[in-house]
Amino acid sequence: MTIDSLLQPFQRFGVHLGLARIEQLLADLGNPHQQVPIIHVAGTNGKGSVCAYLSSVLTEAGYKVGRYTSPHLVDWTERICLNEQPISTTELEKILQQIQAAINLQKESPTQFEVITAAAWLYFAQQKVDIAVIEVGLGGRLDATNVCHDPLVTIITSISLEHWQRLGPTVADIAREKAGILKPSYPAIIGNLPREAKEVVAKRIQELNCPAVWVEPAQKLSDNWAEYQNIKYPLPLLGEVQLINSALAICCLQHLQEQGWKIPLQTIENGMAKTRWLGRLQWLTWNHQKLLIDGAHNPAAAESLRQYVDTLDTKVTWVMGILATKDHADIFRALLRPDDKLYLVPVPDHSTAEPEYLANLAQEICPNLAECRTFPELFAALNTAIQGKSQVVLCGSLYLIGYFLKRESEIRD
Repeated sequence: MTIDSLLQPFQRFGVHLGLARIEQLLADLGNPHQQVPIIHVAGTNGKGSVCAYLSSVLTEAGYKVGRYTSPHLVDWTERICLNEQPISTTELEKILQQIQAAINLQKESPTQFEVITAAAWLYFAQQKVDIAVIEVGLGGRLDATNVCHDPLVTIITSISLEHWQRLGPTVADIAREKAGILKPSYPAIIGNLPREAKEVVAKRIQELNCPAVWVEPAQKLSDNWAEYQNIKYPLPLLGEVQLINSALAICCLQHLQEQGWKIPLQTIENGMAKTRWLGRLQWLTWNHQKLLIDGAHNPAAAESLRQYVDTLDTKVTWVMGILATKDHADIFRALLRPDDKLYLVPVPDHSTAEPEYLANLAQEICPNLAECRTFPELFAALNTAIQGKSQVVLCGSLYLIGYFLKRESEIRD
């Protein structure tokens, strides 16, 4: 049995927010989540980077560290890591079989996300991790990760309008869902939020009596060094947005130090330096050309990408595919400038926005594009793009980035 075949039967239940099924499943597995101290991280953007920093530093400090993130780019095993190493395929297959055997067929079936989340809890409990960094999948309040009542720290990185179809039509609605991870009297670390989100989160913090820190971005010392609260550290992940993401991680580490965790200054420096996070402002060499890849799957992420690309001071060719459910117009407003080239492709194996529709929309929003074309598939667009004299940037969907990386690794193998 492969990982895909073990998870496939649960795909038909789609996204179905709620805690009853995951709590039942975890109870049937012996409540492994109650054996794992956690840091719980929610937010529209920045969750993955913050989890990556924390996992890297805590691993460097000598702790046994679990990390659970989503989605994966190439392989399911990426979601569940122990000390920065993905779970082995064999181990994940074994754990999924244990979960399959524990599922009560008389009860409502868990979703695919609930099954893989239960697998993370079970693996971390079996491995007796010292600490796990757990990223929320969608929202917070009703997300399958929101089953621990005593997190060491909760973090909300950022809030903007995304997944409004499920979380509610306003930023305040989305903030309410994300604030659902906060727990009475446990520390809350909060990033830069828009006013209407900040009001909702602040009210929830007050109701729950959470000791809270509202974090300001770190100071940039040089291209790849920053400082937060008198702690200087390297910043290997690219983009201005990492000043706030890294500050959130450092603030969390300071809370852990206050709780008695041994995390020396040199360990923070070394751990931050070693942080890696695939598919986010990442440079690759492809067909002997430098290629920049980034998920940029919502307007806030697109703004961060554009901000970084502007520092390159070069002409740009965007190769993009976007899911049908995303805010296409605002993504284009954030990214596109006159004289940019735009090559649009479908996102394979997902509910993709049609490239022709995106092309019409993009030309309405930015009528002075140097070129706007559609392609039937990604590699035809990339091959055309790299023949030009501008910087090629692949973006628009983490699933598209994952498809590119998977195809690339298959070619290399």
